[in-house]
Amino acid sequence: MSFPLLTVTAAVPAVGAILTAAVPAARRTAAKWLALLISLATLGLAAVVFVRFEPGGERYQLTESHSWIKDFGVRYELGVDGIGVALIALTALLIPFIVLAGWHDADPLETTSKRWRPTQGFFALILMVEAMVILSFEATDVFLFYILFEAMLIPMYFLIGGFGDRAHAGSDENAAAQRSYAAVKFLLYNLVGGLIMLAAVIGLYVVAGNFSLTEIAAARADGSLEMATNTERLLFLGFFFAFAVKAPLWPLHTWLPNAMGEATAPVAVLITAVVDKVGTFAMLRFCLGLFPEASKWATPAIIVLALISIVYGALVAVGQRDIKRLVAYASISHFGFIILGIFAMTSQGQSGATLYMVNHGISTAALMLVAGFLISRRGSRLIADYGGVQKVAPVLAGTFLIGGLATLSLPGLAPFVSEFLVLVGTYARYPVAGVIATTGIVLAALYTLVLYQRTMTGPVKEGVRTLPDLRPRELAVVVPLIAVLIFLGVFPKPLTDVVNPAVRHTMSDVQQKDPQPSAPQNVEAAK
Repeated sequence: MSFPLLTVTAAVPAVGAILTAAVPAARRTAAKWLALLISLATLGLAAVVFVRFEPGGERYQLTESHSWIKDFGVRYELGVDGIGVALIALTALLIPFIVLAGWHDADPLETTSKRWRPTQGFFALILMVEAMVILSFEATDVFLFYILFEAMLIPMYFLIGGFGDRAHAGSDENAAAQRSYAAVKFLLYNLVGGLIMLAAVIGLYVVAGNFSLTEIAAARADGSLEMATNTERLLFLGFFFAFAVKAPLWPLHTWLPNAMGEATAPVAVLITAVVDKVGTFAMLRFCLGLFPEASKWATPAIIVLALISIVYGALVAVGQRDIKRLVAYASISHFGFIILGIFAMTSQGQSGATLYMVNHGISTAALMLVAGFLISRRGSRLIADYGGVQKVAPVLAGTFLIGGLATLSLPGLAPFVSEFLVLVGTYARYPVAGVIATTGIVLAALYTLVLYQRTMTGPVKEGVRTLPDLRPRELAVVVPLIAVLIFLGVFPKPLTDVVNPAVRHTMSDVQQKDPQPSAPQNVEAAK
């Protein structure tokens, strides 16, 4: 039996979460270092997975398959394609920075309430989320994926509701109520989506007789499994609804601004840069892979929803007064681009969408974590409470600017490549949709530059005069993220080489080919 690399990659953070939670209460610093070391070990394993994956090889590699619930045909079945490998690498890369950025976020508060903040629990929950997300990118059994899809809600609920943004430290009762509301809203939205998906999972088993993604896809390909048109469409809608909530897609998005606003900045990054990617990943792997005809049937409606997400998210971001909620609405706009690229049904669009998942995760992490450092210094999330920060903390302002420029997809930074591919791929098949989507770029420049102008430039406000610049630990968080943004912005080939073969498989699943460009009339006449 070959070494179970995929299982070990997910098991290390899971075991690390248990060990971190078991550290004695008085040894908070030891728990932090243990969590950081576990996250770095997971990053090393993810790097091995990335290196061992052969882009030109089998579609699913490093596979593992063991019987789990034999009577119901459920198997512990793992395998990764290029898309899964890229997202595992993203997850493993971000968690060490999330741990470092949240180094003091769960320390005991010195307030009149004397509320105890369980430091060990905070870092243990982060590692548990990492384990579940990685395993969800590896699962090729639909039932196993569903279990992970739902189970990750539990640690996320406690991270949002139990460890809130310290910008609210002056009003404990109000802060607790807002955190509770955000956590419950997050849980209810995602549970409803998960319950609808459960019905679709059961329906899929009734039709196919098993939960294996590879077996079902093979049966669909050779004609031994045929689904009635209405059945396939209903099953598709059940899966897609759950993924659209997780992504999130308009109008199922309203939980995200509350969750990101009330969570600490590292947890906000965990939500939008890591956990939400499970939704868009699953659209590619399960919606398009299991229900190709239904995916094509639903494409026009989904493209409309994606365009609304792009424009609506960007417009609402422009009007935000809260820094973290602005980043949340910007993420809704970016997820619109990702979903647009997936359902454009072109190789450029789907490659761009996959790269966008990775690049959005890195750029949002850079921007949100720097914003979190700023908010922790000033004690306020309101844009109006800032001004002139670049004069007192130039390094903080500079890194904030680079994170913002990455968010608006400046050429030379990683998100530009993915956004360009999404727009090109969309325009090739749906020109009108491609044109409308470009408005998101203009609006992104508006909300990003206005945010920078109002917070970093102008006269130095009274509460900003004594703000310290970034400390060594904070620089250790931000500088590597910026370096990755620049590297992938000028040299995305390591990712595209891994992603493109997987995209070709997905295009084959839905039996789509890239549209041929039409030659201008004067060129035809010249011929």
